Amino acid sequence: MRPSLHRPALLFALALLLAGVSSQAAAVEPLDRFNARVGANISRFDTRLSADGETQAGTDIDLERDLDLGLDDTLGFIALSWRPFERHEFGVSYYNDGASASRKLGRDIEFDGTVYHANSTVRSEFKVDAYEINYIWWAASHDRWAMGPRAGLIWYKARLGLELELDSDGNEVSNSLGKSVDTDLPSPAIGAAWRWTPAQDWRISADVGYFNADLNHVDADITYGRLGVEWYPRERVGLLLDYTMNRIDAAVDQSGLHGDVKLDDSGLRLGVAYRF
Repeated sequence: MRPSLHRPALLFALALLLAGVSSQAAAVEPLDRFNARVGANISRFDTRLSADGETQAGTDIDLERDLDLGLDDTLGFIALSWRPFERHEFGVSYYNDGASASRKLGRDIEFDGTVYHANSTVRSEFKVDAYEINYIWWAASHDRWAMGPRAGLIWYKARLGLELELDSDGNEVSNSLGKSVDTDLPSPAIGAAWRWTPAQDWRISADVGYFNADLNHVDADITYGRLGVEWYPRERVGLLLDYTMNRIDAAVDQSGLHGDVKLDDSGLRLGVAYRF
């Protein structure tokens, strides 16, 4: 599966074009009234998941090691931020990812009440959509820097499905045994945001947050962080590079999933920004 926003080569070419035709840059302020960003996440999801049956605990599955589900290393993202009032800023973003694979199992796996035995071949599919909203109150706002408390929420909608293709003796399965689980993982974080302009066309930013949440039948320990740099060779258009990290360690008790989820969503982002 390829996300609709997956266009890293085009974005990189556009970034080079912008740099090549750059005019003299105007001074960049720590805060924008509006900022739109599009680009590529050079990252991957490191995910562990267990789905319990009615009577038995499910196996802790490492999606890449056990099922060969290495998600796309490069995927598209889009993000917007808006500061309608002097000290109040709102932001939204979206990206998605997914993968499918067939793998001969190296061990028995119990998934949603069904046992898939070692040496059997299983077809698996994982999909995730990530929606983010955030709010920042810029308590301190100066000519060169700004800082304030930040509240954010990333909402992951994830689905994992398994289907038996060959049994442990290598025989095709006519009535393939399939199971799937769906979960919504809310990932709130409360922390701080910081912006700094060390030079007229450069801006450095950082966001951090932590939360221990019991929300939507998800009891989770959440850590969030981002560190980025922006360069504006033109007054309103520039390039961005940042590193983001969001880690969730959760116990889930939902209608679509009873079990545990450990998700590490981290990596580099490269993109183009438009600001005013």
